[in-house]
Amino acid sequence: MKKLDLKDRLIIAADFKPSPSSRNPANEVYSQVIQLAKSLRETGVILKVNSALRTCGYSLIADIQLYGLKVFADLKLSDIPATLETDGELLARYNPELLTVMCSTGIESMRGLKRSLTSTEVLGVTVLTSIKERDSTLHGKSIADCVTGYAYDAVTAGLDGLIASPKDLETLRRGPFQLLTKNTPGIRPVWAQVAGDDQNSERVMTPGDAIRNGADRIVVGRPITQSTDPREAVRKTMYEMEEALTTV
Repeated sequence: MKKLDLKDRLIIAADFKPSPSSRNPANEVYSQVIQLAKSLRETGVILKVNSALRTCGYSLIADIQLYGLKVFADLKLSDIPATLETDGELLARYNPELLTVMCSTGIESMRGLKRSLTSTEVLGVTVLTSIKERDSTLHGKSIADCVTGYAYDAVTAGLDGLIASPKDLETLRRGPFQLLTKNTPGIRPVWAQVAGDDQNSERVMTPGDAIRNGADRIVVGRPITQSTDPREAVRKTMYEMEEALTTV
C-alpha cells in the first residue's frame, strides 16, 4: 500500500440534493458540486460523488479534476461479471481516482471490474454504515462477521481497498486485509454540529479516533459541505487527522 499524504486521506462527500421546486435538478446539483470544487481548489483533497455522477454523467469527473481535486466515484456497483467488466471499461476512459463496488456482488464480478480499471483504486463496500446490529442479525450474522466475510471476498477478487464503518476497522487490522486501504464514512469532527443529523450513532467516530482505529482515509460530508467556509472546515478536520497520525 502506497504512503498517503494528509490531503490524500480526506474525502469530502458532495451529496447534494436539488430543491423541491427545482425545474432542472441535474443542473442545480451540478452547480452545487462545482461550487464546492471551486471553494476547495488546489487543496488536493478527494471529492466523493454518487447521485450527482449518475444524473450529470461521467464527464463530471473531469470537471472536478480541473480544480486540482481527486474524484471518488461512489457508484457502489453491483451486477453480473460481464456487466461490471463493461462498467470498468467505460469508467476507465474518465479515470476516477477511486471507485466503489458492493462486495455482495460476488468475487467474479469484482474481479471483472478491477481487471478493466488498472489506474483506479477500487474499493469494496462491506456493510453500509446505516445498517444497525439488529438489521444485520436478521440474516443470521453479526455486522463484524459480515464485514470480515466481505473483506475476504475483496482480497480474493484483487481489490485495492475496503469501505467499512469506523467501528468495524478493528476487524480489518490483521491478516490479509493489512495491504488494503481502509476507507471509512460515518465521521463527525469534534467541532461539527449538523442540524437533524441522521448518522447511525452506533457506528460514528471522530476523525482522530477513526485514524487511531486503523482508517487510512475518512469521509466527511455535511460538516464541510454545509459550512459557510468549506476550506476552513477542511483545515480543521485535517488538523484533527494530523494530530491522530502522530500517535499511530
